[in-house]
Amino acid sequence: MTTTSTYTVSGMTCGHCVSAVTSELEALDGVTDVKIDLVAGGNSTVTVTSAAPLLIDNVTEAIDEAGDYALVQS
Repeated sequence: MTTTSTYTVSGMTCGHCVSAVTSELEALDGVTDVKIDLVAGGNSTVTVTSAAPLLIDNVTEAIDEAGDYALVQS
């Protein structure tokens, strides 16, 4: 069963940021696709497709590892 989750991430400003966050999220077990709608200097939308639901702690850690970005909690 494929799961698609959408997250809001702050702190991304450019293509390098998108690449860094994408790489870290793709490294999570089960992730098959990552799409990012960049809003430079604002809150970007990150859509992750995975084989199973992801633990929010794992997503948060991956975003933290990518750089100075933060998962925006709703």
